[in-house]
Amino acid sequence: MLDLAYLNPIWWLSVAILGFKLFALLDAVTRREDAYRAADKKTKPFWLTILAIAFGWDLLFGVNFFTGIGTLAGLVASIVYMVDVRPAIRALTGGGGRGGRSNAGPYGPW
Repeated sequence: MLDLAYLNPIWWLSVAILGFKLFALLDAVTRREDAYRAADKKTKPFWLTILAIAFGWDLLFGVNFFTGIGTLAGLVASIVYMVDVRPAIRALTGGGGRGGRSNAGPYGPW
């Protein structure tokens, strides 16, 4: 039997928000500590704490983006990480999470 909750667009939006926060948290976990400092974007423990609280808040209390200030604040923090911190770190590390800078030039490996 199909549950009618799956037809609700608000349910799908809630799942998307939770998935986005989880992706941001997992991405932050895989990045090197020194890359955060080199990019001048706070520290890795700072971002892990913020993103873990944002994700954990929604797991504990549910995604409530109409009245939940915790959900909205966590979503803003995740967006800031994804559009500001992550690109700066990827530019320094060559795109990889754990690997160092590649020896490839700007036009390919020579």
